[in-house]
Order: sequence, then structure tokens, then C-alpha cells
Amino acid sequence: MKMCNVRQFFNQYPDDGTCLEHLFNVRFGQGFECPKCKRAAKWYRLKSEQAYSCQWCGHHIHPMVDSIFEKSRTPLQLWFYAIFLFTTSKHGVSAKELQRQLGVTYKTAWRMAALIREHMAAVDGDAPLGGAGEVVEVDETFVGGKTKGMDWRKRKTVVMGMIERDGDAILQVVPDQSRGSLLPVIRQNVEPGTEIHTDELSAYKKAIPVDCYTHKTVNHREGEYAKPDGTSTNQIESFFNHLKKSIAGTHTSVSAKHLQRYVKEFEYRFNRRMKPQVMLDELLSRFPELGA
Repeated sequence: MKMCNVRQFFNQYPDDGTCLEHLFNVRFGQGFECPKCKRAAKWYRLKSEQAYSCQWCGHHIHPMVDSIFEKSRTPLQLWFYAIFLFTTSKHGVSAKELQRQLGVTYKTAWRMAALIREHMAAVDGDAPLGGAGEVVEVDETFVGGKTKGMDWRKRKTVVMGMIERDGDAILQVVPDQSRGSLLPVIRQNVEPGTEIHTDELSAYKKAIPVDCYTHKTVNHREGEYAKPDGTSTNQIESFFNHLKKSIAGTHTSVSAKHLQRYVKEFEYRFNRRMKPQVMLDELLSRFPELGA
């Protein structure tokens, strides 16, 4: 399967009606049991509203309800196209770019982008990394704010990252680099028995319980970035480098309040780096945050 290009996208989703039919099919489908009469039904599209009617009792179901598209005045095809743009960019899409591409207001574009990022995070999920015999690199970085002057760290936001060697990543905005902030994230997202690689940050020595994990470190202050036994944090550091360059290049800056959405967007895209062609269909067909 190849990546969908613009022409293919509009051939597949030429209008709002086609997009609505797609939502109906992936969320309900013909033969769906009517919530009212409890009978498997054939469903008919209504011309007067964005809904389908049960053949037996006339009950209506609305494919856009309980989704990121609900109560939006923006045409459904533009929503689908916005998601397409998110799946074809390696560095993300700014609200300003959505405004230009879709011809909507900046406020509308910003809201759409925020909801799409939340949807990407829900589809990606956070299945624990590692396990016996697996290696997970753990590190943290500072994002945003000015880097010069005293107390520059207080002007930045800490993002913690965990990457299974040649596997998936999980990112989390945390309050600081303390043991109290790092340990709960590690316990929640890394399976016991995992070999964890970090740098020499003192908090990791206190945060990683030796009864649950094997802990190995590299000492960057001494110019050590990889050991002969394979201990390193090179993969997570490379990912952080891409994340920060993408945010700076696409969005200029992101506030601490909204940063979690952005890092989860990049997490989603990273976790599909070997199969980017699945992203569009996946985001238009799976709605885990809705229980569908």
C-alpha cells in the first residue's frame, strides 16, 4: 500500500456525502442493531440531515455524534483533508497552514488541529514498552522558552521520552526532573524486567528500582555516548532533536499548556515510521476515545 496523494485523496473522498458514508460504515455499517427496536437493520441515508434511518422503526443514528467532528460547522470533507495533511507531513501542520489550506478562520483551524492531535494520541494508545530481554532508552529534554540568562530551565517545559530499541516511543510532559516526576511515568509505561538505558541524571539512580529493572547508564559529561555492550541513549536523543527542530520550524513555539498534544502527535507519527501509509485510513476508521 502506497501513501495517498492529493489526487487520490479527493478521488476517494470527493464530497461530504462520501465522507459521511465512510463514517457510517466504519462506526456502524449495514446490519447494525438499532438501539431503539433492537433489530438488525438496513439503514437509509436521510437527505434532510447528516443521519441514517432504521428500516424498521425510523430511529436515526448520526455518524458524526460523539466524534471530533460533532457540532462542527466545517464541512466534513475539510476535516478529512486536514487529517490527510497531518499524515503526509513529517514535521506537523500549524494552525496557520490549516487556515490557508482549508480557507477557514484561524480559530477554527486551531480547534481542528487540537482535536486531531487528541485523536492521534487516542488511536496510538500507550501500551507498555519493553519486557524481559528488551531495551528501553529513557531520557528527558527541555522544550520551549529562552535558553539564555539565569534560571533558563524554569522558562522551559520538561518532556520525558521512552523508546523501546527499534520499537515504539512514549512521550510525556512532566513537571520537572525529580524522582517524584520520573518514577511514576517509568512504572506506568515500562514493563518489569526491562533493561533501561539512561544518562547519569541522579534522579534516575533513585527513580529506577533495581528489583524491577536492569539499569545501565552512559556518562555524557565524560564524552561517553555508547558503550561496547550497546548501552546508549542515542535513539531517544535523536528523536528529541527531531521533535524540537520540527516544533521550531513548523510552530515557532508551543506553550506549556498545550505541549502534551504536540508531543503525542509526534509520538503517533514516530510509531508508524515503518508504515506511514496506514495513518490516514487508521485515523479515519478508528475512534478508541469514543469507545468505537
